[in-house]
Amino acid sequence: MQYFLAGGGTLLSFDTGFGIWVLISTLLFLYLMNKYLVPPIMNALNEREERIKDSLESADKALAKAEAISRENEKALKEAEIAAQKIRKEALEDAEILRSEKIAKAKTDAAKILDDAKSAIEQEKKRALTELRSEVADLAIKASTIIIRSELDSVKNKKLVDSFINDLTKNN
Repeated sequence: MQYFLAGGGTLLSFDTGFGIWVLISTLLFLYLMNKYLVPPIMNALNEREERIKDSLESADKALAKAEAISRENEKALKEAEIAAQKIRKEALEDAEILRSEKIAKAKTDAAKILDDAKSAIEQEKKRALTELRSEVADLAIKASTIIIRSELDSVKNKKLVDSFINDLTKNN
């Protein structure tokens, strides 16, 4: 502080020679800097700006493409869901038709079995009646033969009929 107060130069004092040299060196520095350093820096900055613009444009294009793909995927998903619902509906309808056909076939088969059973029962009934008629006819012939052979005495006839009935009950 004493240096400044002693007259050697104060803070507010100005040396013109030194000022001119500072001015010349500053102008020379600015000229050289403007001539050699600023253009490559500006080129680099311009190139970087172009790359950033290209990147932003590419990003916008990619975003638009991604959105388009997303819309297509959503559309395809909706179509797939519709197709799946249609297939499921058709499968249910086919299953219902198949079930109805199986029920109808089972009813038809049951009716046929029932008809066959009724027919078999009817045939068996006719066969049994035929056999019964044959046996009754044989029995009637035997009874009439026995009655004719014996005398026409009513007491004897009564005994014969009673014995014949007893024989019938023993055979059955």
